[in-house]
Amino acid sequence: MKKHILEVSGIQKKFSDKLVLSDIYLKIGTGEIVGLLGHNGSGKSTLLKIISCNLTASDKSIFIDGVSRNNCSEVVNEISYMCQDQFIPNHLSVLRTIELSVAKQKLNLFYEDDFLKPFLRQKIKNLSFGELRYLQVKLVLFNSSKFILLDEPFIGLSPKMIEIIVQLIKENSREKEFS
Repeated sequence: MKKHILEVSGIQKKFSDKLVLSDIYLKIGTGEIVGLLGHNGSGKSTLLKIISCNLTASDKSIFIDGVSRNNCSEVVNEISYMCQDQFIPNHLSVLRTIELSVAKQKLNLFYEDDFLKPFLRQKIKNLSFGELRYLQVKLVLFNSSKFILLDEPFIGLSPKMIEIIVQLIKENSREKEFS
């Protein structure tokens, strides 16, 4: 199997004449875990949104395995993005959310999670912030895309839940390394 490469260059973004991002270059291979560090408002989330086509930029070059992916329809199946905000509708149950989001062949593996079992039948609106965040991270990690961008994956999580999420991220990176 081949290791995939995501390469981003020349990203520039302005908000009302304020330059937020300028000449950004990033190269990541599947299996790598990379963190973006910076002050609040420094453009980390903006960069992730641009790479995942959730935000437009006047200048950007995105390549996957050396092939240009500047058209957003080409990126949607190769890059998954989890934003900082809640993205699951409140009216859905946890079980229904999982059924709609996870491939059938992976459902049993997803349901084996002892942390999720107690609230499978609950509505999304009844989950604590930490339970919801855990579910969101896990759903994105179970996506079949080559690259996963997580924006603030540990926000609102207990130290124990952070340990579990770190382990899930490590396992996912090993699976994606040569998929």
